[in-house]
Amino acid sequence: MASLIPGANAALTAENPGLAEVLVAFGWEVIPSRGPQAELVPLAIMSDRDDRALSNEHLVFFNQLESADGSVTFANESDVEEIDVNLALVPAEVEKIAFVVYVDPDVRGAVDFSAVRSAYVRVATRDGRELVRFDVPLGDNRSVHAMLFGELYRHRADWKFRAIGQGYANGLAGVARDFRIEL
Repeated sequence: MASLIPGANAALTAENPGLAEVLVAFGWEVIPSRGPQAELVPLAIMSDRDDRALSNEHLVFFNQLESADGSVTFANESDVEEIDVNLALVPAEVEKIAFVVYVDPDVRGAVDFSAVRSAYVRVATRDGRELVRFDVPLGDNRSVHAMLFGELYRHRADWKFRAIGQGYANGLAGVARDFRIEL
């Protein structure tokens, strides 16, 4: 298992021949509150080589549990949240699958990452063997409303994972602008 720092990447399929499915799992710890708490939501965005989402049907989150082609599915398993990716079914035009976590704006409570004390994303095999983990560095997150944790991406004929940890002060609006999607 490799532990990554921001900007680092790890070869997945090149180092694990025959790897066809992975689970991308997220976890976080939020400071308990007596009142409403921030609710964090993971989102997968399937995009082309220009970082443009293929369509709104190529987004996966709690209101859309599966991509149009069935290659990416939202699940709730052992970690806080989990998105399963069948690499063999991902359409050829998909170059990247970005994994964003955002604060649900429809839930009363904190609207930013300030209450988040630790967060991670990990990539594992279907049987749970961890391939890579990224502990997201969290500093002063009072202005962060969404965060790009990392991405799966094609490199020649293989898949890799890149650790990112980029915060968005403009939340989902910034994510939508960068990936050219309508939310």
